[in-house]
Amino acid sequence: MMHPPVTRRPFSCPPHLRYAPPSQTWEEILVTQPPAPTLSPRSFLIGAQMLFVAFGALVLVPLLTGLDPNVALFTAGAGTLLFQVITGFSVPVFLASSFAFIAPISFGVAEFGLPATLSGLMAAGLVYVALSLLVRWRGVGIVQRVLPPIVTGPVIMVIGLALAPVAVDMATGMAVGDYSGRAVGVALVSLLATMLTAVFARGLLKLVPILVGIAVGYALSAVLGLVDLTPVREAAWFAVPAFVTPTFSLPAILFILPVAIAPAIEHVGDLVAIRAVTGVDYLKKPGLHRTLLGDGLATSLASLFGGPPNTTYSEVTGAVALTKAFNPLIMTIAAGFAIVLAFVGKLGAFLATIPTPVMGGILVVLFGSIVVVGMATLVRAQVDLTETRNLIIAAVVLVFGVGGMAFHLGEFTVEGIGLAGIAGVVLNLLLPAHLGKATATD
Repeated sequence: MMHPPVTRRPFSCPPHLRYAPPSQTWEEILVTQPPAPTLSPRSFLIGAQMLFVAFGALVLVPLLTGLDPNVALFTAGAGTLLFQVITGFSVPVFLASSFAFIAPISFGVAEFGLPATLSGLMAAGLVYVALSLLVRWRGVGIVQRVLPPIVTGPVIMVIGLALAPVAVDMATGMAVGDYSGRAVGVALVSLLATMLTAVFARGLLKLVPILVGIAVGYALSAVLGLVDLTPVREAAWFAVPAFVTPTFSLPAILFILPVAIAPAIEHVGDLVAIRAVTGVDYLKKPGLHRTLLGDGLATSLASLFGGPPNTTYSEVTGAVALTKAFNPLIMTIAAGFAIVLAFVGKLGAFLATIPTPVMGGILVVLFGSIVVVGMATLVRAQVDLTETRNLIIAAVVLVFGVGGMAFHLGEFTVEGIGLAGIAGVVLNLLLPAHLGKATATD
């Protein structure tokens, strides 16, 4: 029986399935390879949109710690550019102010002064650099062995719990020494607007609940007469940010250095998140050692100008997933816009007029979210807290961090979050792997 001839179409292999050297595994071959990045006029609009998504959290950290928000904008842009250069413009992430350092910065400025505190923040960036060298030497697995979830989870929880009183004081007006019903009302409205946006909003609006909360709270504050726009009218349109340079202070360095443990591990989680969005394994190319190096040097660079430490922003990762804007150069554009806005004097003056209760209401959610992230770290890793070893590590870290345990050696002091991080690392390395199940005590 004769069959009609079959017309065969030429097969074109997708770019991410083309031949790879034999040294690669099939898993590596199947990972999507990013196209060569290019720019279009639409890229500039998307870049501005990415900065808009990050803006609320970016300026909130300097406003809470007494730093200049214009400097934070500049260092976020400059840090992102440095990160892009080090990673070969291959990772679509935006770096900006880290919430993990709010409490250490606030305490450090009060105890040592801003220039000395900045030296501690510079040293914190060098922790990332040290970790990047360790990863390059021993591989990605060394991070998991030295800083497993049983250490990082409780440390992240301590960061949020230590900040909880700050949020309450700001929401009630006690942070400025003036408790009032109006302050509580403004804080609750800001909190409600933030929650409703995060839960019910759709599209891009869902990614900016902080900005929505600030806008609604600010509008209510203006109606109640809590806003004074005189500084905005008096400010110049163009103004050089109030840069501050660090001065070496060993006590400040020892105080802040251990705090870098938790955000360094969060960096790995952020890379995994953006990998899930784009399909590109950034842990292999450009490699975790290069992304850690870029993040660390971006943090140290920020401290040179008086800005807060930088970290990768999950909000922007969400925006990347929503818009499918996988081109890393878009983050370069966002960084450029941030640097330009840093020199707009009226912007900084306007941000300074945001009433304290507005920020306090939003921080109730933000600081509580940090605690939940720490808990989620333990849950995802399926850490068994009934095991004696895990119970001891978590208990010591939480009590040391929240209780304010401090070790003094002459003029040097290690306490709070930093001490909790050190205790967790040391206990994890010293305690045997199996100590059996913990037993309840009457």
